[in-house]
Order: sequence, then structure tokens, then C-alpha cells
Amino acid sequence: MNVTSFRQKLKNGDRLIGTVISMATPQVSELLAQAGFDWLFIDGEHAPLNDADIQLLIQTAGQTPCLVRVPCLDEIAIKKALDAGATGIIVPQVNSAEQARQAVSYAKYPPMGQRGVGISRAHGYGFEFQDYLARANDEVVVVVQAEHALALDEIDAIAATPGLDAVFIGPYDLSASLGKMGQIEDPSVIDAVDRITAACQAGELKLGVFGTNSEAVMPYIDRGYTLIAAATDTLLLGQAARDLMNKFK
Repeated sequence: MNVTSFRQKLKNGDRLIGTVISMATPQVSELLAQAGFDWLFIDGEHAPLNDADIQLLIQTAGQTPCLVRVPCLDEIAIKKALDAGATGIIVPQVNSAEQARQAVSYAKYPPMGQRGVGISRAHGYGFEFQDYLARANDEVVVVVQAEHALALDEIDAIAATPGLDAVFIGPYDLSASLGKMGQIEDPSVIDAVDRITAACQAGELKLGVFGTNSEAVMPYIDRGYTLIAAATDTLLLGQAARDLMNKFK
């Protein structure tokens, strides 16, 4: 069966709606996958998730693609996430073209990169070893986050990085780095987002963003952003519970 890979859908400009998983509870990823999300954002940076938690969340997501946000630009963290079966990685705090190149290199096997070769879940524990090696470089998604003022000076070069699939904007961290903590509507923050947006669109690089709800991400969708993470598992659970209780008051 000819199945379009998640990376190809991203490159095609398909709108891909996901949500963030922060709880180390396999039923959460299973439930959210069944809810119909196009992808799941597993947060290995801010959430209390270890390597085993991340693999189990990927497993219970079934056929729903999972992108793992690794804690930092770290070769071992990227290798472990991909070996666990992640469709791709999201690397936070990438502020230079060199860091973007490293992210791609850590995620790709030679000759495209320097990803180490192991036998793990991604390889079918050995039963699909050659098949995975043959297609991994074409299918693994590499996303970096532009979320600091330092990234603005190099955003054109970052956007031109070979093998990079998308830039994910972190508006809240970006606002903090500009001295406007949480003020994402401040003119300086808006200008910074505009700068990143223009550079990526000029380089035909896809753009992603997180918002706490659908209303928060709609302005970005209207601007051509396609890799969307709306809400989190905890927000969805908490808001649904609060809405239910409010109906009884």
C-alpha cells in the first residue's frame, strides 16, 4: 500500500493538527490518537518524561505520528527518541545555523548525518532493520524551535539548512528573551515573529506553532503555518472537567 509519509505531508503543506502530551500515561496518547489528531507532540523538555515513558507513549499512539521534543540539542537524546520509534524530533532553543545543521546531522544516518546505528523498536527490534535504514533519512522529520532573540540574527541561515523540515516558533520564550515575558501581543514580539515567518516562507520552509486553544493558533494558520500544536493533555482534561462542573453551578 502506498502510504504518504508524515514528512511528505508536511512538505506538501498539509495542515497537520496535533496536541501536546506531558503526562506519562499511555492511555493518554492512545485516547488522543483515537480522537483523530494528525500528530502528537511528546514533550521531553518540560514534562517529567523519561526515555521509557516516551517509548510507551509512542507505542500506544499506534499509527499516529509522534514528534518528540528533546530536552536540548543533544545527540544521545535525539538518537534515543528516534530509536524508540518517533516520526521525528523537535529541538528547542536553536539559535544558529550551526545548531540547526547539528540537529539534522544527529537525526540522519550517514552519509547525510552521523546518527548512530542500533537495533531497537524503530528497527522492529532487528526484524525490519534493513528496511528502516533504507527509508529513515527520507522519513524522519527534523524541526527546530526559534524561540530566542539570538535566533533572529541567523534566521535566514537557519531557514536555509539542508534537511530541516520546519521551524516551530515559541512565542512565550521569544517574548521572555525580548524582555516582554508573556506579552506575545507586544509590538517587539510581533515584529520578531514576523521576521521568522518571512525568512521561513522565503526559504519555503514550513512553520509550526503552539497555542493553548484553537483560537490562539488560528491567526497563525491564516498566515500559512501548517504544523500546529493546540492545547495540551492537561489543558484538555482540566478544561473539560471545569466546563462540566460549571454546568452544575
